[in-house]
Amino acid sequence: MQAYSVSELSLSFVSGGKTIAIDCFLPKSDPGQSRFPAILTLHGSGGGHDTLAETARPLAEQGFCVYVPHYFDRTGTVEAQMPAMFLNFPLWMKTLWDVVSLVAQQPAVDGGRIGVLGFSLGAYLALSLACIDARVRAVAEYFGGLPREIRPFIRRLPPTLILHGDADTVVPVAEAFSLQKVLEERQVPYELEIYPGEGHHFTRETSARADARMHAFFQKYLARPVAN
Repeated sequence: MQAYSVSELSLSFVSGGKTIAIDCFLPKSDPGQSRFPAILTLHGSGGGHDTLAETARPLAEQGFCVYVPHYFDRTGTVEAQMPAMFLNFPLWMKTLWDVVSLVAQQPAVDGGRIGVLGFSLGAYLALSLACIDARVRAVAEYFGGLPREIRPFIRRLPPTLILHGDADTVVPVAEAFSLQKVLEERQVPYELEIYPGEGHHFTRETSARADARMHAFFQKYLARPVAN
């Protein structure tokens, strides 16, 4: 596998009248080289988009354009508690739809190979977006789930990777098994890894194992152009 050097930059755009910042981690390529697949990476309810560089950079080194949208900018949120999540979820979804549109137009990106990676709240958003947006070709989710309110509106689901700890007291592991059932009912390819004794957010060792699984998943489903 080729290892790329990485350019890090920021861009912004307007969604719903609000300026949305995006951190970009882009593999450097030679002029004329084929475009890359892209991965949107979504933080959880605590914000912390700045902490996702450690996740984004290794993916960019593997040949993915990685975009970390500050989707809380849409609602002026710093940290989301449960009432705010329900209130703002539709607005965040609209902004993420707009982010996909923006990313698909980037000159380095193959718009037919876009995936989403989400953590906790970001995982719920990633899966919800994938239910309605056919441009999302793969989803990897850490300790999240599929909101029940979204399920009547599912249009489709792409291949999905589920990573969860069985001792999670914030998002119970039952959410992983519930998502598994939905995927099986719709005959959607999926991978499931449940980590014994792990809670919400993994230990360093388990994170390394989960990240390796996530990298392999995106290589499988995004690295090669998809035949239409």
